[in-house]
Amino acid sequence: MTPKIGVVLSGCGVKDGSEIHEAVSILIALDRRGARFVCMAPNVPQTDTVNHLTGKPSGERRNVLEESARIARGKVRDITTVKAEELDGLVFPGGFGAAKNLSTFAAEGPNCRVNEQVERLLREMHGAGKPIGLACIAPVIAARFFGGRGTTPRLTIGTDRTTAAAIEKMGGRHQDTDPTGVCVDEDNRLVTTPCYMNDVGPWTVYQGAEKMVEQVLRMVRAPVGV
Repeated sequence: MTPKIGVVLSGCGVKDGSEIHEAVSILIALDRRGARFVCMAPNVPQTDTVNHLTGKPSGERRNVLEESARIARGKVRDITTVKAEELDGLVFPGGFGAAKNLSTFAAEGPNCRVNEQVERLLREMHGAGKPIGLACIAPVIAARFFGGRGTTPRLTIGTDRTTAAAIEKMGGRHQDTDPTGVCVDEDNRLVTTPCYMNDVGPWTVYQGAEKMVEQVLRMVRAPVGV
């Protein structure tokens, strides 16, 4: 069986969308292992748009799905059309888009909400016992989703104390890891890695993304109860 993994994008660019190095690292790691992937994103306006040269708001209006198509080379689906039954696993790159467009964590912290279609797909994947990987800041989405359902997801964003405290306030349990490390929660079928939550370079990011992908694919090969 050739695994088919969903990749949830949140725009294009670290400050207002998906972190490009992380997204590309995940896609390369999947492709290297012969996995198929389905890129997807919500078809919604971006929460804001940032000039990546100046770091200041640009005032432009952009669409999350259209911007995600830049990373996916045009092959991206509206997340509303994607069902868990067609996937073997799901992964999330980081970038502020995960905290702005896939959730409201950037504005609301531990009181955040998750985009309803992202939440719907997470619910379907978790209900089917299928693995979910999240990089960089994206684990806050899992903390909000799983923590709000009476479970205690074990997650990492590296060693950032502020974000770790927010994860624990949402019902998660944070595990410190080194920059290329992963946290594997076998009970909840979750794999997380810090990536650019650390002050590191692209090679370090790739190593963490690759380890996350390896663990997600391992879980695909070992379904619940096997």
